[in-house]
Amino acid sequence: MADVVTQEVRAEAKWVRASPRKARLVVEHIRGRSVPEARTVLAFTTRAAARDVEKVLRSAIANAEANHGLVGDDLYVSAAYVDEGPTLKRWRARARGRAARIRKPTCHITVKLAPLAADAKRPRAQAKPAARETQAEKPARKPRATKPKATSAAKAKTTPRRKKTEKTEEAGG
Repeated sequence: MADVVTQEVRAEAKWVRASPRKARLVVEHIRGRSVPEARTVLAFTTRAAARDVEKVLRSAIANAEANHGLVGDDLYVSAAYVDEGPTLKRWRARARGRAARIRKPTCHITVKLAPLAADAKRPRAQAKPAARETQAEKPARKPRATKPKATSAAKAKTTPRRKKTEKTEEAGG
């Protein structure tokens, strides 16, 4: 067997002052996409973490071009993930001599790029239409069984009426 070595270029930004949970939301948008498409997605993403992810993507592209002789537009995002970094702990003075804890989370953003190849695994962005076709081939689900609706006469029989007592008559009810 011949070992096929795929070149993978990575870039990492450590101790980025952003919440890892918020940064992961941005990273999910570019995972599996081609580099030009990922750049466009990040340019139009309104989240603040998108700027940090875009910096890491640009750094990975520069690494690929300078160190490995690859063309930036012929790459795709093979992996992108966000790890949790150390949390900066601060405090804020509150009433009656108390202190409120302030947590400032940090994260480590990693982006890995690989060259696009015709015979290699397709990125997620191009594989989506095939997934939609398989959903269309699935048989339709049976409609839910519903209870028969009760008539007004049946409702009248089942609804108990409140008995009038002496107190309710005096109150005017």
